[in-house]
Amino acid sequence: MTEISKAEFDVLNALWEGYPASANDIIERLNKQKDWHDKTVKTLLSRLVKKQAIKFESQDRRYWYSPLIERESYVVHESKSLISRLFEGRVAPLVAGFARDDSLSRQDINELKALIEKWEKDNG
Repeated sequence: MTEISKAEFDVLNALWEGYPASANDIIERLNKQKDWHDKTVKTLLSRLVKKQAIKFESQDRRYWYSPLIERESYVVHESKSLISRLFEGRVAPLVAGFARDDSLSRQDINELKALIEKWEKDNG
């Protein structure tokens, strides 16, 4: 999977909200959180097209963009990359760090327990 910058990810994330979408649709979504110039967003869209992360179709003199990468597969890829780079491929030190900092909510803990129980059932 190709490397995507933070700014490119923000654009891709706005596109995942609903597509196909015009550049103006994406700009409008992004302007709720960022104060980016229209040209900046259009440049980022062009980069994402070149990286084959998104595609476009021309219709009535407008470009309609759609993602070529699914959000879930991108998140899984980036998560594995982070864990590999920072934690030698081990998840436990990452979770332990959050636990030590009291960053885990009760809901997080319950979800982790459920995931572990499911894994044990499926792989036991």
